[in-house]
Amino acid sequence: MWTLQDAKNKFSAVVDAALTGRPQEVTRRGKLAVVVVSATEYKRLVAEETAHRESFAEHLMAFPGTEIGRADVKPRDVSF
Repeated sequence: MWTLQDAKNKFSAVVDAALTGRPQEVTRRGKLAVVVVSATEYKRLVAEETAHRESFAEHLMAFPGTEIGRADVKPRDVSF
């Protein structure tokens, strides 16, 4: 794990480590901020996520139920 300042000072080492297949975590103010991964790993992760994602239309069509009931409410009296 690298602090942001160390990662900036030794960016080549961060990139080299990520290229060897070891994701590099970088913290800012003591909290995990980013993870540096190789471009190959990033593309693999994106492709894997996209492969399992359904389209918005498929999501809507998967709605459980055929009809949505309406509330039984009476309008209120309005006088002008």
